[in-house]
Amino acid sequence: MNPSDDTRNLIDKYKGLSNEEIFADLDKSRIPLEIAIENLAHDFNIGTIVRNANAFNVARVHIIGKRKYNRRGAMVTDRYLHIDHFSTVDEFIKDARARNMSIIAVDNNRPEAKALAKTEIKPNSILIFGSESDGISQELLDKSDGAFYIEQLGSTRSINVGCASAVAMYEAVRQLGLLPKDA
Repeated sequence: MNPSDDTRNLIDKYKGLSNEEIFADLDKSRIPLEIAIENLAHDFNIGTIVRNANAFNVARVHIIGKRKYNRRGAMVTDRYLHIDHFSTVDEFIKDARARNMSIIAVDNNRPEAKALAKTEIKPNSILIFGSESDGISQELLDKSDGAFYIEQLGSTRSINVGCASAVAMYEAVRQLGLLPKDA
């Protein structure tokens, strides 16, 4: 494919390459961060989180619960990510623990949650995002290694979960020292 004929929403480096070539190249530089999505009621939010995960080139995305979601929100970026599905919290926890991953909930309804500005996000962490209405299940919260919330200044109780995922992933990448040198 001629790069100038490629209409996909890609950076110039990937124009004209096949999806498989892009996936393989991204695998060479994935960051040591994973994302888990649980209990999301609005499929578009899942797609937005998947798109954000691609933007930060996270190692994996885990969907806990229902498998299907509206991929339109992902803008085809799911083709360039490792996406796992777990039917239950126990399946997810077993996998994460076997790989020595730290599980961190992003939830503003937890009294034990720390402010993001006071949270250290270490390599090999999985950030968990839950439903805007119900949050993360108590079962998963009980098995998490910690929780943080995103500080806000206005009157609303929370920001959209897709937006929250972008803020959290950006902060993780910043803390891990993985922002591009020119940033």
